[in-house]
Parts: sequence; structure tokens; C-alpha cells
Amino acid sequence: MSITKEQGQLRPKSKIYYGWIIVLLTFATLLVSAGIRSLPSVLLVPFEHEFGWSRGSISSVISVGIFLYGLVGPFSAALLLKFGFRKVIVCSLAILGLSLAVTPFIRSLWQFELLWGLVSGLATGMMANVLGVTVSNQWFVKRRGLVVGLLTASAATGQLLFLPLFAKLTSDFGWRYAVYIAVASIVIVLAAVAVWMRNHPYDVGAAPYGSSELVKPAPFQGNIFLAPLQNLRLAMRNATFWLLAGTFFFCGLSTNGLIGTHLIAACGDHGILEVAAAGLLAMMGVFDLFGTTISGWLSDRFDSRKLLFCYYGLRGLSLLFLPFALNSASPYMLVVFSVFYGLDWIATVPPTVKLAGEAFGKEKSGMIFGWVVVAHQIGASAAAYGAGALRDALGSYSQAFVIAGFLCFVASVMAVQIRKNQTGSARAAA
Repeated sequence: MSITKEQGQLRPKSKIYYGWIIVLLTFATLLVSAGIRSLPSVLLVPFEHEFGWSRGSISSVISVGIFLYGLVGPFSAALLLKFGFRKVIVCSLAILGLSLAVTPFIRSLWQFELLWGLVSGLATGMMANVLGVTVSNQWFVKRRGLVVGLLTASAATGQLLFLPLFAKLTSDFGWRYAVYIAVASIVIVLAAVAVWMRNHPYDVGAAPYGSSELVKPAPFQGNIFLAPLQNLRLAMRNATFWLLAGTFFFCGLSTNGLIGTHLIAACGDHGILEVAAAGLLAMMGVFDLFGTTISGWLSDRFDSRKLLFCYYGLRGLSLLFLPFALNSASPYMLVVFSVFYGLDWIATVPPTVKLAGEAFGKEKSGMIFGWVVVAHQIGASAAAYGAGALRDALGSYSQAFVIAGFLCFVASVMAVQIRKNQTGSARAAA
């Protein structure tokens, strides 16, 4: 029997649902993008020595890149819906690869600012958490929480798993060789996306996973620049958005802005070699892959508000423990920190995505979650610069770790303030 898309019917099922191939390609894209986004944390000390720039100045560039990485998220969601995954990802990877290829020739701080603050921030922002949320919304009805958890873990894990490689290359051959390997990684992923990425289940004659209905993708309505702003205006009218954005501000402050940017340098202050410190981050990445994927599974089954309460509380305890672990001169204490902090690194995303979806619906949740991610990156940007400035002023990162730990407790309390009836009424208000 011949079955065609034009008849509104499904093609005969293959052994592997094509959506899982899309998840694999998205996983690889987020893994490489986030890994490259983490490279400046390895460059902090080498740039300080080679160019004579202060740690605060270098941190300010990283801070700008982190902010733009988040700011572009809502507009990324609109572009993904308008032009499709393949075009947006290929263009973003090409721009990112070009900026990396030019990096070995920089001589001035403004050039670093242009390439890593502006260009890299915008390009990687197009491949941030919003991409994973949009992919899960388009391709999956069931297992959506698991997919979001897996793709979120790929972003954080990529950032952490690439660090030992970059640190080793920088230590043995110089930072420029680390950049060359990053460019090669981009080329490989770009080629795979260009060949196999598809934008919607309809493109392969399939229904979303968990559904039996073949439906054409709805055309994107509105202006790609105005639509995110209009959704922001609607979101700002209810308390759910502010609580989600507030908790995510503290999430960013306590993860990639602080630990992702400064842990290697903080370990260096205590005589721990750069490669060994990067190894600790890699260990966090491994445990984050499990922790965030399991968090996605849990968010399909349990109250997301209670999950967030636990996650932020445990992260706060981990950060309060970190100064003790660094001062103890015992590698086992840092291993303990890496395991527990890694399990919780970015496990907050799946419950936050679920709460945003419940509040604002499938169609709007991508762009609105993008604005929640903006709050995350503002917090990360503040920590990236603030921790560097505190280190310059006080000679230690301990104060920054303790402040972040107590702010995580604040986020924990904020999470349980989201009432179930708020998530139900917020969509009506929007």
C-alpha cells in the first residue's frame, strides 16, 4: 500500500523514529557550542600572562558574551520557527567557526571583546537551551521532559567535557592549538547538520512522537523581532514569569557565570594545576549528564516546584562547602564537591521548562522560556564579572562562592512560591 504525506497519512514506520536522530544532531550541536563557549575560562590565565590584561578585564569580555548568549534566546526561538532548524544552525555554526578562526591573530582587548563578547555570544546564543526546547516541542508529545533533560545536559556537559582537552592543549602546545581543535569540531558538526537535520516531523512523513496524526507545521505568525517582545509583554503580567525568571537569575549566577568561568582560576590560586582543575569540571560534566537527564524524567512525574526547591537548596550547600574543599588541600574534598555539584549543575532546566509550558502553552513557551534564559544569563554575566572583580580586590574567590550559596537558598524559597493555580491562570492572562 502506498502511503503519502499528501493523503494526510503516515509513512510506514521505520525501526528508529527520525525524531531521535534529530535529538542526536541537536545534542551534538549543543555539546560543541557549549564546549566552545567555555573556552574563555581556559584562556583567563594565558591571556593574563601573554597580553598583560587584568583578570577583571578578561572577565568583563566573558560577561558580555554570556549576556548576549542569553539575550538572543527569545529571538532565536522566533528564527527557528520561521526559517527552520537546519538553516539557523548551519549559519550560526559558520559564523562561530569564522570568529574562532580569527582569534589566534588578536593583539588587543577590543579584538577579544569583538570576537568573544559580541560575535561568539550571539552565534552560540542561537544554539542555546531554547533550541532544545523548540526541538522537543516540534518532534515530541510524549517523553518531552526526558528530551529536554537530555538536550539540556548536553549543553552543560559539552562545556565541561571540552575543558580538559582545551586545558591540556593549552598547557602543552599553547592556547592557539585549542582554538584550532574547536574550529575542527565546528566543521564536523556543521556538515552533519547540513546533511541530516530536518525541521519538522512532517518533512519525513511522520507524526510527533506519541501522536498518530500527521500535521503540517503551522506557519510562523508575526514579526521575528516583534513577536518575542510581544510575548515578553504578556509574560510580565503574571507572577509565574517573574518567579521563574528570578530563580533562573540565581541559577545562572551560581553555575556558568561563577563555577564555569572561575573554578579553574580559583584552583590555580590554591596550587592546583590547570589540567587537574579542568578534570574536576569534566567530572561535573559526567555527573551532570546523569543528573539533568534524570531531572527530565522526574519532571514528567513529580511537582516541578518541589524539584526546584531541592535542586537550589542542594546547590547552595555545595557552594558553601567549596571554600572548605579548596582550603583543605585534599583532592578528595574537591571530588566530593564535583560529584554533588555536578548532579545538580543544570538540573533546574527541565522543571523550569515544564512550568513555563504549563503557564503559557506550547506555542508561546519557547519564546517566553527564552526570556527566562535571559534572566539566567544576566545572573551569569553578573557573576562572571563580579567574581573576577572580587578576586582582584580581595585576593580570593571564597566570598563569591559563599554569596552564591546563600542566593541559591533564596531561589529555593522562590520556587515553592509558584502556586499551581498561578500556572493555570497565567495562560488565560496571556
